[in-house]
Amino acid sequence: MEKNSKIYIAGHRGLVGSAILKNLKAKGYENFITKTHKQLDLTDSQAVATFFSQEKPEYVFLAAAKVGGIVANNTYRADFIYENLCIQNNVIHQSYLHGVKKMLFLGSTCIYPKNCPQPMKENYLLTDVLEYTNEPYAIAKIAGIKMCESYNLQYGTNFISVMPTNLYGPHDNFDLEKSHVLPALIRKIHLGKALYNKDWDSIKKDLNTMPIEGITGDSSDASIIAILEKYGIKKTDDTIQLEVWGSGKPMREFLWSEDMADACVFLMEQRNFKDCITHTKEIRNTHINIGTGIDISIKDLANLIKNIIGFQGTLYFNTSKPDGTMKKLTDPSKLHALGWKHQIDLETGIKKVYNWYIN
Repeated sequence: MEKNSKIYIAGHRGLVGSAILKNLKAKGYENFITKTHKQLDLTDSQAVATFFSQEKPEYVFLAAAKVGGIVANNTYRADFIYENLCIQNNVIHQSYLHGVKKMLFLGSTCIYPKNCPQPMKENYLLTDVLEYTNEPYAIAKIAGIKMCESYNLQYGTNFISVMPTNLYGPHDNFDLEKSHVLPALIRKIHLGKALYNKDWDSIKKDLNTMPIEGITGDSSDASIIAILEKYGIKKTDDTIQLEVWGSGKPMREFLWSEDMADACVFLMEQRNFKDCITHTKEIRNTHINIGTGIDISIKDLANLIKNIIGFQGTLYFNTSKPDGTMKKLTDPSKLHALGWKHQIDLETGIKKVYNWYIN
């Protein structure tokens, strides 16, 4: 990519897209195309075709997607598979039709089987059944990988697929109904600390910024206490008890979003689809894991966040709630061999994102 190349970032306001945009700007790129969902609905095939015809981007980062945690994935199954397939189909196909020089498609490590050997290598894709709760989303992302591979093989395009592990960072989703585990824990523990300290100003500020089911900082104290309790932040006689879903035993890997963005920009600048091919007889599994190769239990994660934020209440692990897959750890050796490795450790990253959140 040249510094003045025309670069389209689909999903530039989200956790992934905003980190990529920030990284590109820091590296001196200046010619960006960005559209909000209101300006361009990526599920609308005609609108996407018109956009590509008018704007003619040279490079595309496909970071737009419908995403969420266990509850959202399991509740809105049809929405997750339909909307993600539409977004991918439209952007990938139009990138081919309009001669995009290189495209990066971002997926997720949920593409791997539920009982995948650990750590997860790229060639474990499609070797067993998926985790049920996010199967529709995973199938959509697998379809995106196969679209990129297939267009490359049939049409000679240069489309790269990357599968980041669990991400966290600035512009994450802190909605308690739909967020992933790390941002959800940060917000719940922040609110739990404020409630423990009787810091109603912090609670009201938080709810005015991001209401929970219509409850804002202007709602009655009783309404606020009730909605916090519904989401597992419970006031008892002598402490604040904070609910964490599941046993706390599942192991998860987390990657600072700006590290992920740096990996994506590195690949777009310095690597091509041909660099992702490991077997020439049958070309498959050309996607690239982006991860740290280091995991932590949900229990240890919750306690780490508790200590960083300074919450003095108690954690309660609700074993009646689902754990999901017990272990999900990527093998990032393919990416390491291509020349990139992460920089930010988990404790440093949590401190940074909590700082961002409260400010």
